[in-house]
Parts: sequence; structure tokens; C-alpha cells
Amino acid sequence: MKLGFLLGYSGKQIHIPMELIQQAESMGFDSVWTAEAYGNDAVSTATWILAQTKKIRVGTAIMQMPARSPAMCAMTSMSLHQLSDGRFIAGLGASGPQVVEGWHGVPYGKPVTRTREYIQIMRKIMERDGPVEFDGKVYQMPNQGPGTTGLGKPLKSILQSSPDIPIYTASITPAGLACAGEVADGVFPVWMDPQKFNILGEHLDKGFAKAGNGKSLKDFDVAPFVMVAANDDLNAAFDSLRPWLALYIGGMGAKNKNFYHDYATRLGYGDVATRIQDLYLSGKKEEAQALVPDTLIDEVALVGSHGRIIERLAAWKEAGKRGEVGSMLLSVANPQILELFAKEML
Repeated sequence: MKLGFLLGYSGKQIHIPMELIQQAESMGFDSVWTAEAYGNDAVSTATWILAQTKKIRVGTAIMQMPARSPAMCAMTSMSLHQLSDGRFIAGLGASGPQVVEGWHGVPYGKPVTRTREYIQIMRKIMERDGPVEFDGKVYQMPNQGPGTTGLGKPLKSILQSSPDIPIYTASITPAGLACAGEVADGVFPVWMDPQKFNILGEHLDKGFAKAGNGKSLKDFDVAPFVMVAANDDLNAAFDSLRPWLALYIGGMGAKNKNFYHDYATRLGYGDVATRIQDLYLSGKKEEAQALVPDTLIDEVALVGSHGRIIERLAAWKEAGKRGEVGSMLLSVANPQILELFAKEML
């Protein structure tokens, strides 16, 4: 199993912990991941890191697809692939309606359809077999719709590329997971229980079957985000992660359109997830946070003393042996914790 770690996105000032990244690189970490919301972008920070490292791979978790055309994303990926000697990973995501329509000013549309078409176009561009033509529900190349001049023509990328640039997607919905299995090289579950892989696996298998050519987990990286709360005070460690889960389960979406609430339900926490959501959406965030079960946190994160974290790693190691988790992407900012994982996993 490979190890990576998440940087997230910055606040008012961009902060890139290069010493920590270079330490992780020296310890054998495979990857580091940048992010974007509606502040800093993920590509600029990834580029900065690639320019100051030599071995570690750098990915975006995620680039927002509605913010860039598929061709622009392919151009970016191809450029960074060349400049970094093949160390860039294109991590894509649909984002959410509030950001897509409120910030980028484009319709949210059908995210799974967008994802499938987006990656298909990127593959065509990177393969460079000829000028790219595509007639999809979301994207048309050349575009001959309303407002166009009619002068667009199919083009082939000038830049030499590799068709093997890895493309990952962020998804937890059944349809999104099937789409990832079909067209992507990996998937980011925002969290997962390593002992309940089938919640993801049954949908990935549908995508593998649709892709054909014997595609399976052997060709695919399940790379969950894994929060780490290292603290000898176990209650304090649990409490530090409650706001994170409450935000996603309760606040990331409308009452009847929250993918994280649905995911928590599939994990077996439907009743409490609904209560968390009701409280969160009514403005009672602290009460919502208090309801997040310790058991849920313990299943999807690594919590407690160093010894307890090592003990809880056993389930992840077993999932790795089964091929159900290819990479653990850790949310860690402490050099000692990076060392702990490197010692135990690498």
C-alpha cells in the first residue's frame, strides 16, 4: 500500500509546507495532494511543489471540472507531466452546486455524465491519435451550438504526451463510483471503512465490467482520505473530528440532496445522520457535532495515542493486502506522525 498526504486548500494566505513535503519525500511517501474551493487553485500549488521536489508524485484532490474545459485540463496535465518527468496525477471532481453555479457561474448539470465525457475527451487528447471530435450530452468538439461562428475545427494537440497520465475522480455515490471504475485510474472516497469495502466495491465492479478488457482492482487505485487525530486524550481526539463529519453529513448539500448523508446511511448510520442533518441545517451546529458517533469516527479515521493508531492500522493493512485500498491519503501536518506512518507502512 502506498502513502500520500493531503494539504487541503489555503485560507487568506497560501501556505505550502515545503519542509514537510520534502521530509515525506525522503521517507518514501508516494504522493502529496493539493486542493481548491473558491480561493487558491489546485494547479498552481501542485506546480510549485513539483518544481521543488524530485521523486514524490503530486496530484490534485481535486481540480473542479466545471472550472476548466476538458481540453484545458488535458493541456495542464500534459504540461506538468512533461515538466515533472511523469510525476503529476490529475485528480478531478464535480464540486457542488453552490460552488459551481454560485462561483463559476455555470450549470451544475449531471455530474456523472460530465465526468465520463470529460475523461473520455482527456484520453483522446492525450493519445494524440488524430484531431479530436466528440459529440456528447455535455461537451461537443467542435462546438457548433448557439452563439458559435461555425469556424471551429477538430484539432490534435501540438504537445507530445503520454496516454498513461493517471486520472482519479472524487466520488462516493453509486453512479459516481461506477463511472470511476469505468473511465478512471483511481477514486478518492472522502472517507471509508476498510472493513466495509463492498459499499464501494460493488459499484466499482459495475464500472470495471463496463470498461471491459479485464479491468479490476489490480488496475485501479482506491485512495481514501484518512483523517488522523493523534492525541493521548482519546475523547479530545474524537472531539477534534466531530466538526469535520458533521459538516459533511449535515451541511454539504440540501436536505434531500446530500451525498455524504446518503453515504453515512449506507455505512449503517442513517438515523443519526438524519438527526445530524436536521440540527445542522437549523443552525444548531454544536448539537449536530455532538451527535457524531465515536464508532463512525473510529471506523473511518485513525484516532488516539500513537500506540492506538498503530493498532487501528491493522484493518487498513489487511485491506491493502486484499487489494481493496491501494493508497492511504492522510490528513497530517505533524512530522512525527508522518514518521510513524512511514515506519509502520513503508
